Amino acid sequence: MSQKTICVLGGGIGGVVAANTLKKSLGSAGRVILIDKNPDHLFAPSLLWVLGGSRQAEQIKRPLARLERKGIEFINAGVSGIDPEHKSLVAGGQTIEYDYLIVALGAESNMPAIPGLDEAAINLYTLAGIEDLKNILAEFKQGEVVLLIPSNPYKCPAAPYEAAFLLDAQLRKGNADGNISINIFTVEPLPMPGAGPKIGQSIKGLLDSRNIGFNPNMEIESIDPGAKEVTFKNGEKVRADLLITIPPHQVPNVVKEAGLTNEAGWIPVDKRSLETQYENVYAIGDVTTIKLDGKYKPEKPLMLPKAGVFAHEEALVVAARIAEDIKGGASKSEFNGHGACMLELGDGTAGYAKGNFYAVPHPMVDMKKPSRRRHYYKVFFEKYWFWRWF
Repeated sequence: MSQKTICVLGGGIGGVVAANTLKKSLGSAGRVILIDKNPDHLFAPSLLWVLGGSRQAEQIKRPLARLERKGIEFINAGVSGIDPEHKSLVAGGQTIEYDYLIVALGAESNMPAIPGLDEAAINLYTLAGIEDLKNILAEFKQGEVVLLIPSNPYKCPAAPYEAAFLLDAQLRKGNADGNISINIFTVEPLPMPGAGPKIGQSIKGLLDSRNIGFNPNMEIESIDPGAKEVTFKNGEKVRADLLITIPPHQVPNVVKEAGLTNEAGWIPVDKRSLETQYENVYAIGDVTTIKLDGKYKPEKPLMLPKAGVFAHEEALVVAARIAEDIKGGASKSEFNGHGACMLELGDGTAGYAKGNFYAVPHPMVDMKKPSRRRHYYKVFFEKYWFWRWF
């Protein structure tokens, strides 16, 4: 059996899992190359712990070069071209031919998509934004905190709600006179619509219990960066003393230029196999779009959320399918749409949601009662993640 070359684009959760799993399964039969413009893997689920001070930035990173100890080749370079028809790509000035390709480049922040947003708001999804926000919170004693969710889809749909709960716990500690308010303004009809209405109502109930305002179906008309004032399309205006945003997202330009995306700007894949329209080209994680049964607005279909748990599970499926194909077997592995996540609530507690996102007529997901034990499970999982994959 001749050695096959598998290129994995992206060193996030999906890319790291796919590369590890393939190399372990194939051994010398597979040349596994992981390519990323960043030298480090950043474990994004721990970003909010950096905000709270329980982690330092270096604690939630690992050098991707460590994967070379497992026989995985790592190229620290940006991907400048993908030719899926001829099975080749360009990275770091060199052309690489592959037998199989896994696109796991994720979703990028696109703050300029909304004029004034970058100047007015702190980006919650970058390490720089988290550290800026941490410094501001150290001096923030009173005022209006506004958290924006200006567009959909966005990655890690639990994160803005976790941030609201953690901000509430942090800011109101020592400020019992109620001189701080927190409000969420979102284009969504309910929190985390991709998880189904039951979860949305549960999270809304938790927000209400903490007096965190939830304002749904709010589309931005304009932003005045100097005044930190947001005008919505319904005519409502909101001014913030502290404005935090989930950034608009997009795929990397190289993915669009390769002709892999649909009219919405994401890579459509088979919901079970994660195959793209091109032979032996797969896509996993946030860069993809998978339509679910159901809608969150009359004109907008419900899509599989962009979350690390799905990137992880999809990576296992794709790695198994490629390995089965190389070994001459039938590709039987399929992604079943199941997923789970922890929801940090502050004060050392967390909720836990788990279910089937492919269920009909809408996702069937249940949330377990918040507890300290579930928070410690998330701490354990972070430690396990680094041990298991690095």
